[in-house]
Amino acid sequence: MKKLFFAFLIILLTFSCDTRKSVHKDLITGLSTEGDGLSCDEVTIFSGDKTIQRNSFIFGEEISFNFSNIKGFNESNGKIFPGMSIVVTDRNKDTIIKADDVYDKYSDGVTLNPPTLKADLTLARPIRSGNSYSLFINIWDKKGDGKFSAEMNFEVKPNEKIKAARHNCNYDELYLFSDQNQKVITDNVITFGDNIFLIFEGMKEFSETDNKIFPGLSLEIKDGRDEVVLFDEDLFKDYENSGIDADSFKDRVSANFWFNGSEANNPLKLTAKLWDKSSDKYVLAETILTLK
Repeated sequence: MKKLFFAFLIILLTFSCDTRKSVHKDLITGLSTEGDGLSCDEVTIFSGDKTIQRNSFIFGEEISFNFSNIKGFNESNGKIFPGMSIVVTDRNKDTIIKADDVYDKYSDGVTLNPPTLKADLTLARPIRSGNSYSLFINIWDKKGDGKFSAEMNFEVKPNEKIKAARHNCNYDELYLFSDQNQKVITDNVITFGDNIFLIFEGMKEFSETDNKIFPGLSLEIKDGRDEVVLFDEDLFKDYENSGIDADSFKDRVSANFWFNGSEANNPLKLTAKLWDKSSDKYVLAETILTLK
């Protein structure tokens, strides 16, 4: 009986390894993975070039999921043929972001040694701060039946470095954007020569007249010695009489600025006021910048 039991146990273990079935959950991030035919040594989350272990992110943050040393792909001429879909849903289970196959353009396969696959996600529009979401990543072998999946719930918060006071109005998002890098600035570090936008998205409750809104927008920046280095009392003064198309204004409105040179008296304090010239409504925004 002992010999029969021992032989059965060896066969069972060998069968389990060959099918590469696995389940795993990270208790810190809540990331759960499941493999069937494909296995992965580790799933690492990056923000920029830094490894992170959290499931709360800043609006506009760019994160990556690295699937290290994936095994089980059928190879052809030293190449593997992965597929990867990415889906983000909101709390109502509605699909917000969907990519059917981020490796679709690699029809000739990819050479990876060791095979590490990557999923990138930018947490900006149509994603909104103050909300929670669910992420689903599915990986499959286009030359076989192997598959691997990852799921994680996460939340998105506004940039706490930008303080705002609102009077009788509201907005969806308020953030800084780098024209040079084409991405949201989350650390409030800006560079010389870069065109920086302060963006208001989804403005609400401003007065409308014939589908026109009549806003004002002031911008002031002081350096570390409390000296004014940039000031405009109303960036919309040219629209004093004509107004701005209401739909365009409510979708997105912005102020932009840039600095030339090589030295700055940091930190810089930015103050911007967006107001309604037809009422008492306004948003007053303040933030501290570091210019490098």
